[in-house]
Amino acid sequence: MKNFPTPISVLLLAVIFFIGMNAQAQNQPVTDATTPLHMLQPDYPTPYGAPDTDSVEAVLNKVYTYLDRVTPAKVIDKNTKQEITDFSNLDRDATFAPGDFRLISYEWGVTYAGMLLASQVTGDPKYAEYTTKRLKLISDLAEFYRQHPDMSADRNSIVHSVLHPGALDDAGAMCAAMIKTSQYRDNTEALRPVIDNFIDYIHNEQFRLSDGTLARNRPQPNTLWLDDLFMSVPALAQMGKLTGENRYYDDAVKQVQQFSKRMFNEEKGLYMHGWVQGMSVHPEYHWGRANGWAVMAMVELLDVLPETHTGYQDVLEQLQAHIEGLARYQDGTGFWHQLLDRNDSYLETSATAIYTYSIAKAINDGFIDALAYTPAAILGWNAVATKVNGKGQVEGTCVGTGMGFDPAFYYNRPIHVYAAHGYGPVMLAGSEIIKLLKNHTLEINDSSLQLNVER
Repeated sequence: MKNFPTPISVLLLAVIFFIGMNAQAQNQPVTDATTPLHMLQPDYPTPYGAPDTDSVEAVLNKVYTYLDRVTPAKVIDKNTKQEITDFSNLDRDATFAPGDFRLISYEWGVTYAGMLLASQVTGDPKYAEYTTKRLKLISDLAEFYRQHPDMSADRNSIVHSVLHPGALDDAGAMCAAMIKTSQYRDNTEALRPVIDNFIDYIHNEQFRLSDGTLARNRPQPNTLWLDDLFMSVPALAQMGKLTGENRYYDDAVKQVQQFSKRMFNEEKGLYMHGWVQGMSVHPEYHWGRANGWAVMAMVELLDVLPETHTGYQDVLEQLQAHIEGLARYQDGTGFWHQLLDRNDSYLETSATAIYTYSIAKAINDGFIDALAYTPAAILGWNAVATKVNGKGQVEGTCVGTGMGFDPAFYYNRPIHVYAAHGYGPVMLAGSEIIKLLKNHTLEINDSSLQLNVER
């Protein structure tokens, strides 16, 4: 696999080559006496060293090009297959043009946010246009169906989950992406009805435990899913920023605190995937992507939470403890495992991309020690980049996953290029890595990747 050489590493290679060739020219064996063996280059399984920003953006562009082609922002008649451009008189035969991925899902809420961030970091408007075009389409459709309650009630309508969310999966990531988009283009008014509907569900309608912790009644009554930190907290935090109302910040902080109290293993620095109130013991399966949702929820919350908020320090310390734990379990390839603390479980792309994004963002925002964690973030990106194939598809991503209480369930979850969970995290990770590379200088120091600090 191709490495990312730095000027220093190139010089070291040249020195090694010269010394080795000199030893061979003199018919000398390569030994400790003839060659500085500590300078020999290992055969890394994934690229080692700092990429340049152009190579990172090339990966983002590859993913964008694929997704723009296979997720058309069009409505068609499902019988005639003709495009519908006039939304003033839709009928029940209206549907989205077929594509490889759905335009309305929590996975695509992450993708919309990732595209938006890519434009902010690179200055290329095409990424943001991907998001704004599709979210405008969704909000325009929602407005029509809102005015036609009989059609809106039809579960087969193309925006049913937007107008009638039935789970946090329907609302959280899409809502957060819409709020970010509304502020990016200052078009809050156009998206506000959908935003308000989503946040009402999250804040007022979703099932909760008696202490206000967001919960589900599946697979068992009164179950906490770690995933739900991300399916709620970023939307609540963004709504706090949008409205200035502390009740949204308070709810977001409460979720982090109360999930962490029940589900965070302080010794390992990891979260269990599920917690069931009715269990006398709580089996701990530290699923990769769920831990990703948790760490991402915290960096997204701290991104907008006022430092004067009473819960700010609690969330910051929880984030720091979690990232310390995650870094401990990074594989030598740069990836993380499907079950983080079980090295015989497979290496998984979406979790690795989420951790890369979250660690890089935490560094960029000053939440964690840049000197300590920058190499881990870079190694994570180098690993992720190897999983974007020539078509722009993201390989190695675990498909959608419920909750299990035995190892076989997690070990044997399939992976697939059409698992939508991998695409948004790749866009987010690459964008934050570009910011990190612009803000910091890296070097190969004594053969290892280090942050370059002034001495």
